[in-house]
Amino acid sequence: MEGNKVQNYKSCFDIIGPIMVGPSSSHTAGAIAIGALARQLFGGTPKNVRCDYYESFSETHKGHGTDFAIISGILGFTTDDERVPRAVEIAVSQGMHIEFVERKVPSPVNHA
Repeated sequence: MEGNKVQNYKSCFDIIGPIMVGPSSSHTAGAIAIGALARQLFGGTPKNVRCDYYESFSETHKGHGTDFAIISGILGFTTDDERVPRAVEIAVSQGMHIEFVERKVPSPVNHA
C-alpha cells in the first residue's frame, strides 16, 4: 500500500532526521544545507556574504541559530560539527564580511 505512512519509512532515522547542533531543525540544519548549497554554487568560500531574511526567518533568525547555521554551511561545516555555534566568529576571523538583513516585505519567492 503506497499511501501507508508506516511503509514509506525504511528506518527510524528517516523520521528523526540528522544529528545536529540545535536549537531548531528547520532554522539550523535546513539553513546549514542552504549555506552548503551556496558554497557549492560559489565554488568555495566567498569573502562577502549578505543574507536577506524574509517573513518568519526575519523575526526568528537570531534565536533559532539561523545566522551561524547559514555561515556554517558556507564554511563547509556539517550539521553535527561542534564549531557550528561559533561559525560567524570563525568566518569573521578568516576575513569574511557578513551582513544579515531583516526584510520587512513579503518574500519574493513564489511559495505556491
